[in-house]
Amino acid sequence: MKQLGFSQENRLAMLSWIRITRFQQVGNQISNEFLQPFCITVAQFDVLIQVMVHQPLSQQELAEYLSISGGGVSHMVKRLEKLGLIVRKQDWKVKYISLTEKGQALLEEIIPLLSDFQTSMFDILDEQELQQLYKTMRKLHQHNLKNKAAQPEFIAEEE
Repeated sequence: MKQLGFSQENRLAMLSWIRITRFQQVGNQISNEFLQPFCITVAQFDVLIQVMVHQPLSQQELAEYLSISGGGVSHMVKRLEKLGLIVRKQDWKVKYISLTEKGQALLEEIIPLLSDFQTSMFDILDEQELQQLYKTMRKLHQHNLKNKAAQPEFIAEEE
């Protein structure tokens, strides 16, 4: 990785980073507004989707799929359990998470609506632009995964 700081040479990359971040922030805000009548957030929807796809799964597995801390997952899981959308069942030392019938029904209602809503954010792009955007984002994602895998794990030494 070249170290340039903020310079003319990396200006376009930095501006692209800012645009991607802002697109995601605004997209999440309006998606949260869209989901408000269903009493869940985008983050909670993501948890429900991961549970649906991988159930039953442990809280640790869920945290890995979501790339967030166990503590962050714990809070969301408790909230979704309180809403009756998921259930945790103890199997020896591990609690496994699954959707309830209510959670499954909610996802079946939301998925097509949210899919149409989020797809509409790209209506301004023609098919070729959309394909290029997908190809570019996929390339960036694969590059970041490769870089993440190459990073040494930080291990705190015990004193």
